Amino acid sequence: MMPDNFTYRASQSCDATGNGGIERLYAALKNSEARWNLTIEQPFNLSFNYVAPARRADGTAVVIKVCLPSDEFALQHAALRICNGHGMVRLLDYHEEDETMLLERLEPGVMLSTVEDDEEAFSQAAAVMRQIRHPVPAQHPFPTIQDWGRALATARASYAQNSSPIPSKLLDEACVLFAELAASQTELVVLHGDLHQENILSAERAPWLAIDPKGVIGEPAYETGSLLRNELQRVFDAPQPLRVMARRVDQLAAELDCKRERIRGWALSQAVLSVLWDAKEPGFPTAFDRQIIAAAELLAQLKG
Repeated sequence: MMPDNFTYRASQSCDATGNGGIERLYAALKNSEARWNLTIEQPFNLSFNYVAPARRADGTAVVIKVCLPSDEFALQHAALRICNGHGMVRLLDYHEEDETMLLERLEPGVMLSTVEDDEEAFSQAAAVMRQIRHPVPAQHPFPTIQDWGRALATARASYAQNSSPIPSKLLDEACVLFAELAASQTELVVLHGDLHQENILSAERAPWLAIDPKGVIGEPAYETGSLLRNELQRVFDAPQPLRVMARRVDQLAAELDCKRERIRGWALSQAVLSVLWDAKEPGFPTAFDRQIIAAAELLAQLKG
């Protein structure tokens, strides 16, 4: 069974040639069953793509992922191939026409977000970050972080004449920080792009492995932004939220050998950018959007 919201999204999806729809998804699943001798089980909680546990004829546990038409398949399978299982889930096989990937199943597969000790969780996340850094290949499909950041400049101009859900001072700081940090990068690598606590799972062959890479080119410090704007309830439930955020930033700087101010700046500007990406979604701004803005304001206080 697929949830109604995912079924609707799948039915509305199409590629540049107009092909898509729920029929495409069902055909890709049927093709995958035959191609890889799979028995596909009930899907995981579905969001943007179809992801489900499956078993091969020999009993091997795997995961099948069918991407809805977008650039995600090309970027994700390229990122997975570059990592080749190092710090990341293994890509076992793929089919370009169906935009389908056969993935290693990580077991027990518990999310890093379940680790109650926030300092330990950040230490494990930093270890994964160090493993998945890879040099930029000569030929690749990945966007740059500058491509991602264009929404900041656009929003700054748009909100000049209109009310913004983001305080103008914070939006201005995010725009300036993003531009300055992007221009002063030195070491460029292939990044995951969305490495937060729910995209790091426990596994048997390694303590923790990343899943669901977006694939983007930037400096290592950029990778920390997604981690710092998630699991925010732990920050705001603390007696001194600013102290918890400061510890997170300082810990990542020490464990990743990155400059603290670059981590802080990327985290702040990305937090604002992530809220802007949500601006066209129904119900915007949500409670989570407001929480991210509050986190960005904490990061602004950490300057110096």
